[in-house]
Amino acid sequence: MKIIPAAEAKTNFGALLDSAQRGPVTISKKGRLVAVMMSVQEYEEHEALKLEHLRKEIRKGLKQLDKGKSADGQVFMKSLIKELD
Repeated sequence: MKIIPAAEAKTNFGALLDSAQRGPVTISKKGRLVAVMMSVQEYEEHEALKLEHLRKEIRKGLKQLDKGKSADGQVFMKSLIKELD
């Protein structure tokens, strides 16, 4: 993935837009990666993948409930939060 400094992104915004159409561009500021610019098509594909993953996990959970497998809500939330950290 291409990485450019924020000052360059600001100065050459038109070129940045063109680059983002070809692939994601990471923008750094003071040596830290702070943002990624990508085409709308890539963004929509990314969001669709996230949504499909969420739906898959929900279906998996519903199947477990149908089989009588359930967990205490507080225990589940604590494990979920731990997994996300």
